[in-house]
Amino acid sequence: MRRFLKLVAIEWKLTNREFITIFFTLIFPILMLLLFGTMYGNEASEFMGGYGSVDVSTPGYINMIIAVTGIMSLPLTLAQYRERKILKRFMATPTKPIEILLSQFIVNILLTILGLVLLIVVGKIVFDLHFFGNFFEAIFTFFIILLSIFSIGLLIAGVSKNAKMATAIAYIVYFPMLFLSGATMPLQMMPQSIVNISKALPMTYGVTLFKGIWLGDHLIDYPLEIIILFSITLVFGGLAVKFFKWE
Repeated sequence: MRRFLKLVAIEWKLTNREFITIFFTLIFPILMLLLFGTMYGNEASEFMGGYGSVDVSTPGYINMIIAVTGIMSLPLTLAQYRERKILKRFMATPTKPIEILLSQFIVNILLTILGLVLLIVVGKIVFDLHFFGNFFEAIFTFFIILLSIFSIGLLIAGVSKNAKMATAIAYIVYFPMLFLSGATMPLQMMPQSIVNISKALPMTYGVTLFKGIWLGDHLIDYPLEIIILFSITLVFGGLAVKFFKWE
């Protein structure tokens, strides 16, 4: 256990040296919050269903944070480790490759939670952000979304022959979901054509579910979103296990 905790600590330090990951996880969502919060404020409006713009947008920004760690950070790191034969070298040591994988999960989950906390703190201080839902349902929802997005990241790591290929796939998957799923701007502010496209994106269902729970709805109100997210986890997770190679 001590060896594993030390490994997690090392992986945490290495992750914190990745400027792009840190920027898009900790800084970019806050910049989006400040930009649109300043533009639209957080006063309740009929257009936002009786809620403030910041209250409605924050769940989308949280999904954005999950996508950065799950689709960009996790697969790129694993692809680099495989390309540099780091995983193969660990097979000759007491540290097993599976511990590397678990440490990456823990580090990226911790980074996601840190980004979430910072976002909420800034939102509360600057715009008096409100949470209308059930705390335990929100936690459950957070991990449903996290597992589904991380399963996509694992599949990217599994099918990528090298870090360059993993980067290309991650960008192709990440940026459409970032701008077309309602994560950066609520879908009710977008044209119908974009709304139709968003239905093909996994993160759209995460944004819809988290927004509903955040604004006071309950899990029972979103059976379709929950089924889709669980299905993504099972299908992509199963494919990731099938295609993932340690070397």
